[in-house]
Amino acid sequence: MKYLILFILCVVNISTVYAADGYPSGKLQEVKDLDSDLVLKPEKNVRITVFGQGVAPAFTTMPAQAQALAKRAAMVDGYRLIAERIKGVSVEGQDTIKNMQVTRSEVRAHVQNIIKNATIVNTIFKDGLCEVEMEVNLNYSDF
Repeated sequence: MKYLILFILCVVNISTVYAADGYPSGKLQEVKDLDSDLVLKPEKNVRITVFGQGVAPAFTTMPAQAQALAKRAAMVDGYRLIAERIKGVSVEGQDTIKNMQVTRSEVRAHVQNIIKNATIVNTIFKDGLCEVEMEVNLNYSDF
């Protein structure tokens, strides 16, 4: 009987802690979208501008090849950034815990989208880095 009363007191104490700390009390506040100007509406077009960056690999034999590969890497980075803005990013994580210590932590991000009509506005080569400014105009009728 003594153990039963002790157990009930522990459960009540733990549930009080969770109710006080883990759950919001009172009215929930509405979270406003920071990118509300990027909401696609029938009467409005949305322009998305990103800056992709790329570096040439070390195995290039000529400067022209290095510039071409760096520009291609920057363009791919720009497409990825546009896809992240339009569709979002799927993030998956997994931790392995052994003896109460994290032995392995893994995070994967995945983006999948088709980008059409993206244009290169500006290209800058500086110190082996290529930066490409890209933009895409989205219309409501495209979706």
